[in-house]
Amino acid sequence: MTGQHRAAVLGSPIAHSLSPVLHRAAYAALGLDGWRYDRFEVDEVALPGFVDGLDPAQWAGLSLTMPLKRAILPLLDEVTPTAASVEAVNTVVFTADGRRLGDNTDIPGMVAALRERGVTSVPSAAVLGAGATASSALAALAQICRGEVTAYVRGPARAAEMRQWGERLGVSVHTADWTDAAKALGEPLVVNTTPAGAADHLADAVPDAPGALFDVLYDPWPTALAAAWSARSGAVVGGLDLLVHQAVLQVEQHTGRAPAPLAAMRAAGEAALAAH
Repeated sequence: MTGQHRAAVLGSPIAHSLSPVLHRAAYAALGLDGWRYDRFEVDEVALPGFVDGLDPAQWAGLSLTMPLKRAILPLLDEVTPTAASVEAVNTVVFTADGRRLGDNTDIPGMVAALRERGVTSVPSAAVLGAGATASSALAALAQICRGEVTAYVRGPARAAEMRQWGERLGVSVHTADWTDAAKALGEPLVVNTTPAGAADHLADAVPDAPGALFDVLYDPWPTALAAAWSARSGAVVGGLDLLVHQAVLQVEQHTGRAPAPLAAMRAAGEAALAAH
C-alpha cells in the first residue's frame, strides 16, 4: 500500500454521507497522518470518467453508495463472491499493480452488527421492503436464519424479485403484502429496509415482548418503530451500527491495517449525528 494515501465515498446525493467522519476518525486513531478521505458527488453517467481519472499510485480505494453499487460492476477487474451474490459493490480496492477489486462489506457488516447485539442465529425472520438493501439483508440472513424469511412488500413485481433473490442466495423466502406488515413484528428478527417514515405506523403494533429489530435508518434516529421497540425492551440494531461495521471492513481493506478502531469510529459517528 506504499504511496496509496487517498480514499473517498462516491454517490448522488452525497452531501449528508457520514463516511468521511468514520474513515477520518479511523485514520486518526491508527496514526495514519498522511491519509485523506473525501466525498464526491458522482452519478452513474459520470462514474466511468471519474474512476478512470484516478491515479492508482495515490488512491487506495473507494466507498460507493446509491446509485453506484451496481453501476461500478463493469469497471472492475474482479468482484468477490459476496458482492457477486447480490450484484452490488460498496467497496473498491486499488491494488499495487493497478487492478480494481470490488467487494460488498454491507453483508458482513450486517452480520457483525447483529452479532454485537447477541443475535447470531434465529429460527425465522421478516424483512420489511424490497430493493438493494433488502437483497443484502437476505444475504446476511442466509448466514443466521435457520428457517423461512417473510418479506413484506408492495406489489407482485417486488414480491417476485424478493423470491428470486431468495432462490439465488439459498434463503427460503415467503412474500406477503405490505398491508399485513404488522404481522412481521412477532418474528424473532425483523429487518426494516424501508425509507424514512414508511414503517412509522407499525410502532403501535409492537408486541409486549419483541425479538430483535434491525432498522437500517440512522437519521432521524430513533425511528418511531425503533423507539417503540426499545420501550418494550426489545434488542435494536440501528443504521449507524451497520454503517460503522461496514466502514470498519472498508478501512481494513483500504489501509491494510486491522483491526480498525470500531469504538472511535462509532463515537465519531454519534457525535456527528448529535451535532446535526
